[in-house]
Amino acid sequence: MANVSLQDVKTLRERLGTGMVDTKNALVEADGDIEKAVEILRLKGAKGNAKRADRSTSEGLVAAHEGADAVTLIELACETDFVAKNERFIALGDKVLSAVAEAGADSIDAALAAPLDGKTVADVISDDAAIIGEKVELRRIARVPGEKFAVYLHKTNQDLPPQVGVVVAYTGDDAATARSVAQHISFAAPAYLSKDEVPAADVENERRIVEEISRNEGKPEAALPKIIEGRLGAFFKQVVLLEQDYARDNKLTVGKVLKDAGLTVTGFARFRVGA
Repeated sequence: MANVSLQDVKTLRERLGTGMVDTKNALVEADGDIEKAVEILRLKGAKGNAKRADRSTSEGLVAAHEGADAVTLIELACETDFVAKNERFIALGDKVLSAVAEAGADSIDAALAAPLDGKTVADVISDDAAIIGEKVELRRIARVPGEKFAVYLHKTNQDLPPQVGVVVAYTGDDAATARSVAQHISFAAPAYLSKDEVPAADVENERRIVEEISRNEGKPEAALPKIIEGRLGAFFKQVVLLEQDYARDNKLTVGKVLKDAGLTVTGFARFRVGA
């Protein structure tokens, strides 16, 4: 049996993000040869990928790549925060992001099919998942085209990579306000840019609900239309960016802040790990 040092185990764990027992056993099997141990862990992990397919991935990172005419935002997910902060996982996120951005992918299928290191992004993720020993998946991707961009990446835990990512595409010259709006989006999580983007079916469903609530409260029939419109307005403030109260000054809407700054938001995307 090979004499495996704790330093070798530590070195390999830091390189791969694998568990203590699996790492030590692989080094023993490889007679202390680190590169052979990597191969052993990879082969062992590949067999376990299928078993991990149904596991949940609530940790991970978000990352953004700014190009000349678009920003690509991804969420790369894993199972534990131990892996999320591992250098190998973070490096994988960088490689995947670069490959996806270079391919101009705007969907998960296109992103997974993008070329990377002579393989596809899907294959590289699978190979690294086998070594890491956790389920790893490219959960979401957004490609936001535009003229100018504000990108905001937020760490909810300083020990982890960014967990919230926002991209705002805009026209205008006030970069500071554009960034502030990106920060607002990270906090307020709007789903749509304008009221026109909210699906008509969702609006009608909300209208039906607030009307029923208002009637059950015994509101006067004559007052119902105004009450319903007021409650619909509250709904729009929850889901529409331009209608939301600005995080830095709730006496103003985001739409008013943008107008005063001479900015027009042409698109945005927001990802939060696990959400």
